[in-house]
Amino acid sequence: MRRAYAGAVTLSLWATLLAACFVISFTPGAGAINTMGNSLNAGFRRSIWGIIGQQVALIVHILIVAAGVGVLVARSPVAFEVIRYAGAAYLVYLGIRQLLAKPQPPGGADDGDRAEGGETNVALRAPSPSLESRWSMFRRGVWVNLLNPKAIVFFLAFLPQFLRPELPLLPQYLIVGLTVVVVDVIVMWGFFAVAAHSLRRFTRSVRGQRTLNGVFGSLFIAVGVLLAVVH
Repeated sequence: MRRAYAGAVTLSLWATLLAACFVISFTPGAGAINTMGNSLNAGFRRSIWGIIGQQVALIVHILIVAAGVGVLVARSPVAFEVIRYAGAAYLVYLGIRQLLAKPQPPGGADDGDRAEGGETNVALRAPSPSLESRWSMFRRGVWVNLLNPKAIVFFLAFLPQFLRPELPLLPQYLIVGLTVVVVDVIVMWGFFAVAAHSLRRFTRSVRGQRTLNGVFGSLFIAVGVLLAVVH
């Protein structure tokens, strides 16, 4: 890493980037809520699939900014609003689906929910690793982060602070992108997933599941509403 930075950016600049990435990743948002929901529903280990999906979306955002398309999105009110409202609607949809999810008796789940590759509720049911497929968690993670145009605008303002235009940009984008992704995985899996996993005892009762469904469903809806109304 240090050798790569010798021709790109200084180590002190990278240390600043590292600190900024940790602060940003620890800021609660849709990704953190999604990670905690996955950890509660499918378990700590399987929650990594949703986190990987979220990182794919982050990489896409960085690529969009690097390609210059991000400037067009940021400057096009129509494109920005369409993506923003689509993202808000998706988060509200996830929240409503979780609020309406029927708690499962401890130790049991419907056979239909166990169908391989089938779309299942994000509901926080009794512990059962097969309730939701890895692909389903991965896909939802991608959409949760991807349908957020403010992330593109944020990266437009964030990334240039850690780039030196007089040097080759490709290695700089690679290092910055790798740093952003690695830090986000560490925080999502090492903090939010762990924190949620400690609450899994509540999924052992119908009342506990209903409470957690209400909390996380409300959080999804709140984030979706904020995305729609905050400019």
